[in-house]
Amino acid sequence: MSATRPRFSVIVPVYNRPSEVTDLCESLLAQTEKNFELVVVEDGSTVPCQDIVETAAAKGLRCKYFFKENEGRSIARNYGLERAEGDYFVFFDSDCVIPPDYFATLSKELDKKPLDCFGGPDAAHDSFTTTQKAINYSMTSFLTTGGIRGGKVQLEKFVPRTFNMGFSRDVYDRTGGFREMFSEDIDMSTRIRQGGFSIGLIRPAFVWHKRRVDFRRFFRQVYVFGMSRITLKLLYPDSLKAVHLLPAVFVLGSLALIILGILVSPWFFVPLGLYFLAIFAGALISTHSLKIAFLAVPAALIQLGGYGLGFIKAFTTKILLGRGRNEAEEINIRKGKNER
Repeated sequence: MSATRPRFSVIVPVYNRPSEVTDLCESLLAQTEKNFELVVVEDGSTVPCQDIVETAAAKGLRCKYFFKENEGRSIARNYGLERAEGDYFVFFDSDCVIPPDYFATLSKELDKKPLDCFGGPDAAHDSFTTTQKAINYSMTSFLTTGGIRGGKVQLEKFVPRTFNMGFSRDVYDRTGGFREMFSEDIDMSTRIRQGGFSIGLIRPAFVWHKRRVDFRRFFRQVYVFGMSRITLKLLYPDSLKAVHLLPAVFVLGSLALIILGILVSPWFFVPLGLYFLAIFAGALISTHSLKIAFLAVPAALIQLGGYGLGFIKAFTTKILLGRGRNEAEEINIRKGKNER
């Protein structure tokens, strides 16, 4: 690595999120390790953040800003990849805030155990709203996700996601960029693993992730996640694991228990009550907040219900009715266009 070349290039696609970019830049300015550059790709925003990036640059942050027409976050990330200089590419969402020792920790861990591709968990900052904290608990709890997003106990191999993900230049040169699809980060991680590259979780390198600020948008997000899991199944037949079925099982099982509770006996409501009581207790122990614990219950219901409904719909239309084959073929065609 040359004296002027950054070790890490941070690539962030942005669409109408100036306030988030402000917080992100401030957190990057506070890093104790400075050997990185920030590459912001404005994806056709009507409310651009160029002045925010330029202000951060004037304060000493090594930045590149690009504006392009709106084509989607995958193409925006690839645009940034083509213009980044680092030996490693690191991806954050614009709604992330980065702890001050993130890059110091990342450098130390990679020096100790080199990885081709890596990722870290996410957490809620003290400044986040109670709804954001409840959503964060739901998205990271073993009771709702099986620990697959970087938990200490996991039901599936860790898969880096672009709210906190990185890979080497060699990975990019040999694997290509992101494909234009939902869950493009899981697709990218899968192709990296299939290419024989090493992938690891760096648990101390976490980010604070704001996520969705209300339950309506959270439902829409997890609904799309559920649908995209079937798209991944079409692309990678062996990728669907038992843990991915659990939200759909939850939806169908809850419906059955509710019907039985109404028509047969109220005792059928007990399993649901005990499950949500466990979520409440877990959130209370984790956050020490009654309000967050109460909100964690509807957050978990929305997460599991939204994902499960999206999964069931996509499974029915794309697998049972066979309407997903063309979609998989189109994604594979776009893959060829993205490869270098």
